[in-house]
Amino acid sequence: MIECSEAMPLHEIVLPETKPETEWVRGRALQKVSPQRTHSLLQGELTAQLRRWAQARGEVGPEWRFRLAPPGEIRRPLVPDVAYISNERLRPLSDAEIEMPPVAPDVAVEVLSPGDRRVDVDDKIATYLRAGSLLVMVVDPFERIVEMHDASHEARLGEDALIEHAALPGFRYPVRDLFAVLQRTR
Repeated sequence: MIECSEAMPLHEIVLPETKPETEWVRGRALQKVSPQRTHSLLQGELTAQLRRWAQARGEVGPEWRFRLAPPGEIRRPLVPDVAYISNERLRPLSDAEIEMPPVAPDVAVEVLSPGDRRVDVDDKIATYLRAGSLLVMVVDPFERIVEMHDASHEARLGEDALIEHAALPGFRYPVRDLFAVLQRTR
């Protein structure tokens, strides 16, 4: 339901829950791609690694719907493949708000799928950062790199690098180990 009238400005774009989820990207509803093996394994591995790290720091979840409102913009839903939000940012939220937080996650992770358009991914990165995310990671299984985006710069990490960032204090995870989950055992 989208609320709008001449007397009432648009405050929030509300989309129905779908399988896979639908997000608001570049001014339109965009249904996420149904994950395949590669996407699923990378998403699961990052979720597990971040959960271990975040035990007393906050919560980590896959496919968690957030309701983002960058300053001066309409609140809209985005569903990162993996999200981390600190306890400090969760504490003021009610139990109902935690289900679909009205804030950006501290860290949002997007795992690229074959059908993803770069213009849509770039829009999500910019929206997360404008709404207050400290870090947006983009995992590219085709090039086997991890992009790290924050408010001041972006970096492309190859397989010899470590995933580490000030938004994840103490978290260090080799990019090589992340992509190792894709190796088939026969």
